[in-house]
Amino acid sequence: QKEICAMAHYVMLLKFTDQGIRKVKDTTKRAAAAAKIAGKMGVKVTNTYWTMGRYDLVLVADASDDETVAAVSIKLGSLGNVSIETLRAFSAREMDGILKKVG
Repeated sequence: QKEICAMAHYVMLLKFTDQGIRKVKDTTKRAAAAAKIAGKMGVKVTNTYWTMGRYDLVLVADASDDETVAAVSIKLGSLGNVSIETLRAFSAREMDGILKKVG
């Protein structure tokens, strides 16, 4: 029987670079292209939000491991339109498992 690997959850906080804001009218097209690139690399972008405040966009994504999502962050950042801060997110179920280890 094949073992099922649970996907890890991530929140990616993006800020436009000078290049990205100069070409802001293409932001929705770039977001769709970024999700496609991420998918090919093994990361599923489940939601994309444009936000007000400290960050310009928030991506919610699932990946098999931290290394895979880190590779996507580097790839997307290398395109020059955004800088990215990636946060590992835990569901309530995952947090309960973590808390059991605390004792």
